[in-house]
Amino acid sequence: MIREPFNDGWRVTGRTSIFELFTAGDGAGSVTVTLPHDAMLAGGRSAEGSGGSHTGYHRPGAWRYDKEFEVPASWAGKRVSIEFEGVYRDAMVYVNDVFAGQWAGGYSTFHIAADPYLRYGQTNTVRVEAQAYKDSRWYSGGGIHRPVHLLVGDLLHVTPTGLRVSTPQIDDALAVAAVATEVVNEGTGTRTVEVLLEVRDGDGEVVATDHAPLTVLAGERAIVRRRAYIRHPALWSVEEPNLYTATVRLTDAGGQVDEARTTFGIRSVSVDPIRGLRINGATVKLRGACVHHDNGPLGSAAIARAEERRVRLLKDAGFNAIRSAHNPLSKAMLEACDRLGMLVMDETFDMWTVSKTDDDYARRFPQWWERDVDALVAKDFNHPSVIFYSIGNEILEAGTPHGARWGRLLAERIRTQDPTRLVTNALNGMMAIMDQIPALMAQANGAQGNGAQGNGAQANGAQAPANGDGPAVEGGFNDLLDGMGALTALPEVGERIAESAAVLDVVGLNYGDSRYLADRETYPNRVVVGSETFPTLIDRYWKLVTEHGHIIGDFTWTGWDYLGESGIGRPTYPGEGPSFGAPYPWLTASTGDLDITGRRRPVSYYRETVYGLRRTPYLAVQRPEHREHPFRPKGWAWSDSIAGWTWDIPAGTPVIVEAYTDADEIEFVLNGTSAARVPVGTDKAYLATAELPYQPGTLEAVAYRAGAETGRCHLLTAGAAARLQLTPDRPHIGADPQDLAYLDIHLVDEQATINPISDRTVTVDLDGPATLQALGTARPSTEEPFHATSCTTYEGHALAVLRPTGAEGTVTVTVRADGLPTATVSIEVGTVSGTATRYEPARS
Repeated sequence: MIREPFNDGWRVTGRTSIFELFTAGDGAGSVTVTLPHDAMLAGGRSAEGSGGSHTGYHRPGAWRYDKEFEVPASWAGKRVSIEFEGVYRDAMVYVNDVFAGQWAGGYSTFHIAADPYLRYGQTNTVRVEAQAYKDSRWYSGGGIHRPVHLLVGDLLHVTPTGLRVSTPQIDDALAVAAVATEVVNEGTGTRTVEVLLEVRDGDGEVVATDHAPLTVLAGERAIVRRRAYIRHPALWSVEEPNLYTATVRLTDAGGQVDEARTTFGIRSVSVDPIRGLRINGATVKLRGACVHHDNGPLGSAAIARAEERRVRLLKDAGFNAIRSAHNPLSKAMLEACDRLGMLVMDETFDMWTVSKTDDDYARRFPQWWERDVDALVAKDFNHPSVIFYSIGNEILEAGTPHGARWGRLLAERIRTQDPTRLVTNALNGMMAIMDQIPALMAQANGAQGNGAQGNGAQANGAQAPANGDGPAVEGGFNDLLDGMGALTALPEVGERIAESAAVLDVVGLNYGDSRYLADRETYPNRVVVGSETFPTLIDRYWKLVTEHGHIIGDFTWTGWDYLGESGIGRPTYPGEGPSFGAPYPWLTASTGDLDITGRRRPVSYYRETVYGLRRTPYLAVQRPEHREHPFRPKGWAWSDSIAGWTWDIPAGTPVIVEAYTDADEIEFVLNGTSAARVPVGTDKAYLATAELPYQPGTLEAVAYRAGAETGRCHLLTAGAAARLQLTPDRPHIGADPQDLAYLDIHLVDEQATINPISDRTVTVDLDGPATLQALGTARPSTEEPFHATSCTTYEGHALAVLRPTGAEGTVTVTVRADGLPTATVSIEVGTVSGTATRYEPARS
């Protein structure tokens, strides 16, 4: 079928009742948007009447999208359908005001048959209604947040998800590509067509062909299975993400009837407790990042370029795997993972039959889970990047027999459709014994009151002692985090999760490192992965991963900061009450190796050092205003530090400096004079700290191993902000609205050093074929919206996101700030040769 983008010219407004239409008018207050679009983001934030800290204080809502489109008379007798890649949530679709279909989940691709309701040779309308209300534990966004396509084709055609390629046999000389094509005949007579298969390599050269006739009765579905034999295959891997393209054409005496095309990769996946995870026979340890689905200033809009940028920056930061949290990834992000070489754990649900919020998916799960699982497999099947299906995240009933039964149903539904990939489940041991925690806490605290020795769980995820004493926690949220490792290590947890774990190929453990080694003797055939872990303990986790074959990797919470769960990773100081969320106007979780604009935070460089990917030391400085209460890494919060040596404090004020390195010693050199030389790893592996008197100038960190210098880095004190520095990520972008240009705006001094302490308001104007899609910063607590033309810089930085309108030409960006010269930059918009993102309409 011909698949055309169906993203332009939509009008969106708040959904009103039929009675309110009489006074407000149909479509009153609507705005025209290009999809993908996030309606919740435009609704603003408030302390009251919102989803609270979980959703970043964004307001819930109900929305209506309308679009007019022309239907030629020639479409009569063809199959016309609309493909939605994701609508959040409870989508209701109407064609010419007639109900045409619905989908309950917010992240699945679904198809609506439009032709029963079309008026041929006339203007037609499609309406989509969606809502979001207390149904997510993080920022969900709302509306049509992923692309839409219009599909038009012959009554005999390849179904929209009917082309699937697997590679069951691979060696150096030959690979077998097994191609299954589902063809449906929705006409009234029997049809016979020729099925032509063509496989091309990454250079576009034909490497295999095949053909066979096919007869399909009226109303029948048929699956055609052909095998393509590819000589000397170029395998797909993280290091070399080679891709092939399979094209299937249906022809008859009148010519081509239909065509379907997909990319795929040739690679094998296996796992065992001895050699661990192997890709193409080579052991791979997963350097994983959990990621939520929002794109920071863009909200939940899954614009292709934004998804690709996230994957690229995460890989540049040292990650080789992504876990979607806690819902299926977008097609655009999977395609980027395929192209760039990123492994994927694609997750289905955050809940099954037991709710976590007032109106979440649990109310829909019993009726919809099969359709959502099928949609996940259909979306992922041809993507070589996907190696895991995760059937859930911290499912509350997973520690019960009936919960284990649900897990078995989910796993087998997946395996029936795709036996080539691994099935996991992100189990949280603490949640498996939620009903026992109050008694265990009381028992443990009572034992301590009698002078008994505590369990020693002084850090998040700490190993529990052999005696199995309960955790010493007093009920506070941070205290509970401190005891999580000990809780998870209890024998009761192992008993509770045993059946749920048994249905899996790989057992995912959230904050469960205390079970990694404890379960090895009891379950010698079990393979585990740290499906969610504290970022601050990567030094401990990675040692376990590298030393034990049955532990195949670690996924940190999180790789990229996100909207909602506001403030869970913030440092807290005396006088600030510990809690899961932070008060309004906190916006972001403030946890993540990269912030919401894509800049790496200090913890990212620490992780890169632990992974063994970085040899040059990294230098950071704790904020001097908190020097009397230095914050040590804990839970989701890294130390309160930035890579800067520009502070508005008197000379001589003590400051704490940090260096991350795999060397033995670090020498801190201030303005050419040695200020301190300290060993690495005294308090934490790969970390050296010292207290130095602040003096403007140059601060260096010099690393030594066995007395010999192995590397150095430095920070400079910036002068007063003198100008705006504009840096686009690319000088040329495509004209398609699925492309974007990212423009970094920095406040710099005369020597181009960023000044992080003289933040001011910047205003952005555009002239040319693009719109300002978003403008903002990574400031974790702010009332500034992302859709305004002005914002206040944060640590000397702001990010503008430009979206093409579809026309070609030059976009001139003008940025102004009080007291600084106006700055301009130009970006060319047009055809981009060799672009990595999927901008052109495809056939399916």
